[in-house]
Amino acid sequence: MCRLLGYATSGRNLSLQDVLGTRLAEQYRQQSMIHNDGWGCALVTEPTVTRHFSDGGARTPETATRVYKSTVAARFDQIYPIVSRQGARGGIYHLRLASSGLPLIIENQQPFFCDGLSFMHNGDISSDETGLNIVTNHDFPVDRDILAETGGRSDSAIYFALILERVRMGCTLPESVSQAVALLRRYYPLSSYNCMLQSENELVVLRACKRTEVSHRVIELYESYGMEQYAHDYRVIRYRKLNTGGVVAASSGFDQPAEYGWTELPNDHMIVASNRTGAFRLRTL
Repeated sequence: MCRLLGYATSGRNLSLQDVLGTRLAEQYRQQSMIHNDGWGCALVTEPTVTRHFSDGGARTPETATRVYKSTVAARFDQIYPIVSRQGARGGIYHLRLASSGLPLIIENQQPFFCDGLSFMHNGDISSDETGLNIVTNHDFPVDRDILAETGGRSDSAIYFALILERVRMGCTLPESVSQAVALLRRYYPLSSYNCMLQSENELVVLRACKRTEVSHRVIELYESYGMEQYAHDYRVIRYRKLNTGGVVAASSGFDQPAEYGWTELPNDHMIVASNRTGAFRLRTL
């Protein structure tokens, strides 16, 4: 189980610290005291050089893309403060807490990136009856070639592969996420499918989890770090409109007061936001 954060601006390059403020940005980072199995981010940026400029190599891109992943906890990674101050018109950040014995290797660190899309997931896709993770289910209907393209070896990589398959068939990003969750729920109905998907134009944030109660393991883990006040709404995602246009959304785990504009995203709903204009809307799964 992991902590997710994503934002889409009105086309302006804003850093994580710009979006959250210094105090909350540091609170988000300190969650890696618990979610200490590495971190990663993907940023899409308005380029600082002329687009399509021929400088001797490939022409400069329409959108600059940066992906960083590490098996070091964010609170100990010296790169994290540098990256969190980098401006981007859209960004997603992931703090990992590995589940189901999935290995702590760079291939399983998120966000995954393929076909210009970055993806991250908060959940453990396992059977409620046997406890076995989806990675052990070799009969599950996922395109294994696309799965290999994600670079991952985890349940989250399978989730992403299902989305990619539908995007390649011509579905929109929100519809691709919806169809992937519908298929996964046939086999693993009680798993959490909270996720964020980002393209160079759009951010999709989904809250989708059948279980409302928090596991004893999570509660005990948070209590052991003196952070039990953040355990009761572990699967909740909240969002806040940015003052300059756009939206930020995040898993629980740091201060998200309603008086500062934070609103709970209803279950089985998603945010669809443009990182070009900042316009966003909610839709059902």
